[in-house]
Amino acid sequence: MSRAELGTVELPVYQGVSLAQVTLVLTEDLAAKAQAELMAAEAIGFDTESKPTFQKGEVSTGPHLVQLATDSHAYLFPVSRTHGNAALKAILEAPRVLKVGFGLGNDRSALKSRLGVTLENVLDLGEVLRGPGHRGTVGAKVAVAHFFGQKFQKSKKTGTSNWASPRLTERQVLYAANDAYVALQLYRAWLRTQG
Repeated sequence: MSRAELGTVELPVYQGVSLAQVTLVLTEDLAAKAQAELMAAEAIGFDTESKPTFQKGEVSTGPHLVQLATDSHAYLFPVSRTHGNAALKAILEAPRVLKVGFGLGNDRSALKSRLGVTLENVLDLGEVLRGPGHRGTVGAKVAVAHFFGQKFQKSKKTGTSNWASPRLTERQVLYAANDAYVALQLYRAWLRTQG
């Protein structure tokens, strides 16, 4: 099938994680549980969300949410809360746990300035998947279509919503959780091609 024909084919929707597989880390107990599970993994999905800036010259105060995922569960850490920041720092700085995600270029400096986190052992799939001689990066949507033959739905409205809000909507929770979860699933799919 040609690339033009592929563009007209309606791919099945990528399902991702359900709400039951997502924990919003709002207490120290939940942070400890998340830390134990995430630190036991050799690789985890990773992403961040920030409240968008709309005014010229406005400086972002993000990231406001950090998402981490195992193969079966996603953990969302709201950065504005005091709960869980020590656990989050320990996970992100753990050299033996690989953090995989897409478009992680700004995350390193933003996490350093906002939380004092020095990100360790990170793999940006957007860079890895683009291949030699190509410019730009590959995004999760393209990678899901390539590896899984499915459509990764991402709402622009949700993506540009207020991630600093003290109460995230169900749509925001699923959007954020699946960004981290799909990165880990794509990493595993990519690894199988490296054989």
